[in-house]
Amino acid sequence: MRDLAYLKLMSREYPTLESASSEIVNLMAICGLPKGTEYFFSDLHGEYEAFIHLLRSSSGIIREKIKETFGHIISEEDEIQLANLIYYPDRQIAKLKQEQNYTEDWQRITVNRLVQICKEVSSKYTRSKVRKKMPREFGYVIDELLHVDYNDENKRVYYEEIIRSIIDTGIADKFIVALCELIQNLAIDSLHIIGDIFDRGPRADIIMNELMHFHDVDIQWGNHDISWMGAATGNPACVCNVLRIAISYNSFDVLEDGYGINLLPLATFAVNTYREDPCTCFKLRGGGIYNAKEMEADLKMHKAISIIQFKVEGQIIKAHPEMGLEDRNLLHRIDYEKGTIFLDGKEYTLLDTNFPTIDPADPYTLTAEEADIMERLERAFLNCERLQRHMRFLLSRGSLYKVYNGNLLYHGCVPLNEDGTLKTVTVCGGRYQGKQLYEVLDGYIRKGFVAVDPAERENGRDLMWYIWLHRDSPLFGKDKMATFERYFLAEKETHQEKKNPYYRFLEDEEVVNRILEEFGLSPETGHIINGHVPVKSKNGENPVKCGGKVLVIDGGFSKAYQPKTGIAGYTLIYNSYGLILAAHDPFESTEAAIEKGSDIHSETIVVKRVEKRKLVGDTDVGMTLKENIADLEKLLEAYRTGALAERIRKK
Repeated sequence: MRDLAYLKLMSREYPTLESASSEIVNLMAICGLPKGTEYFFSDLHGEYEAFIHLLRSSSGIIREKIKETFGHIISEEDEIQLANLIYYPDRQIAKLKQEQNYTEDWQRITVNRLVQICKEVSSKYTRSKVRKKMPREFGYVIDELLHVDYNDENKRVYYEEIIRSIIDTGIADKFIVALCELIQNLAIDSLHIIGDIFDRGPRADIIMNELMHFHDVDIQWGNHDISWMGAATGNPACVCNVLRIAISYNSFDVLEDGYGINLLPLATFAVNTYREDPCTCFKLRGGGIYNAKEMEADLKMHKAISIIQFKVEGQIIKAHPEMGLEDRNLLHRIDYEKGTIFLDGKEYTLLDTNFPTIDPADPYTLTAEEADIMERLERAFLNCERLQRHMRFLLSRGSLYKVYNGNLLYHGCVPLNEDGTLKTVTVCGGRYQGKQLYEVLDGYIRKGFVAVDPAERENGRDLMWYIWLHRDSPLFGKDKMATFERYFLAEKETHQEKKNPYYRFLEDEEVVNRILEEFGLSPETGHIINGHVPVKSKNGENPVKCGGKVLVIDGGFSKAYQPKTGIAGYTLIYNSYGLILAAHDPFESTEAAIEKGSDIHSETIVVKRVEKRKLVGDTDVGMTLKENIADLEKLLEAYRTGALAERIRKK
């Protein structure tokens, strides 16, 4: 009965035997197409120019398509110009107009070339799918140009007439932009961001805008993303952490220009409070040009927000003893008269002993001025419409992990015991491990935004901070966050953050297979794709681990990490032929790409090549299509046996 009721619902969309049969033919044909190309990026860290260039260039694939199509016909300089036009059509057209090179001949030749490239990148899709990606105002014209029979002389004349009309009516620039954007759209079928969009780099907000306009994207949250998400809910520790990192990396643009966060109250407080303090322990790691006065103010802001952060973190730790983070409450362990601190059975001398806002008898209480600053900052994060819009997008398109097309995607790690077994972690009184741990934490993150119960929402907010730095967090994966020690202690042993055993077992096939099975994947065909820990390529470290079952794709998008990694990020490309890893050189700038024709040089590694080309029918989407086909076949049978009557529409 339940099947018949479902078939009755289906019959509304497919009312006749012919319509159901036609849809089966359509779906079976789609299953026979090559799978779309998936792109994986990790640890973007606000480096918007490099990311947007790689996204628009499909990590160099569009340039390869140009070379394949026109390599023996046009010069290398023309190839570069055509590629840059596809990447940045508005800016390139403006440049050509300024140079008075935007001629009718150029327009005609360029439209022809763009149509040829568009044909190349659309060849693996159905005509209807390509039509859906086309801009509405030019959809019909582009569709006609893509499907002209060049052997038919009449059609050739028709084709040329269309292009002439486009130029004569003065819409060539809009049409060219539309073609370029369609090529970008078709080159990447789906996009996976394996965490850490935020922090360190200049403008994570611009990356978020780009992702929000991308046709098919999912995001596996990283610990830096979670910190920003917590700040957007008003969690004071996350607010402080976001500000502290932005100040330390000279990323004021994302705060002030990106999200309109007013830092003047904090700056005024810091300059007045630490007027005579050089704040030398709070060095700035970001680039940018400083004058002496700006540098002095930023050092003081860096110290001021750090002290406030240690205080509010201490308050959360006291409010949540179940988190087991009492060992990270350090302000009450300081001997303020001697200028020392007692840690792990040893006394250390502090590098900085000026604490004018700390009451040794009550070190975790904010001063009245600090409390006022925090109230203003929390309100600024809560009331920033653009930030809230970005966070809603992260919630709707994001999760802590994703299983897709035989790949397990997560940012950090799966917490393990010393023997490589899954570690059981206590969260809010429950005990969880592996997949269940991920799902429980994912649920608490969402509660921090949407729970109706104020206590539940507050708990979710605090757990976002927990996920940022807890030893058992799958997004952190270290035994402690040694922020205080790195600022105040010279002894390097106190700075060490011991990694979870997970990272020791990345080459252990038994452990890797166990993780794949835990998330429902086959150890024979599945892969783990994650980031979080930069791969030091310059030291010979290989991002491909455990015979290709694990791919660590954090290659140093962040400029601060490029000296350590020796490269400027990875792109993992999964097409119908297999898995390809591209390692990128640093990107100079968008201006250099347009003015000089410079591009990102990439070295590619074939991680896995399949013996038989992978089709849509072999993917997760294909499984859904096959289920739909099976249902449609049941509907056909119902029509043929008379269990359901066809709904013949009257003419």
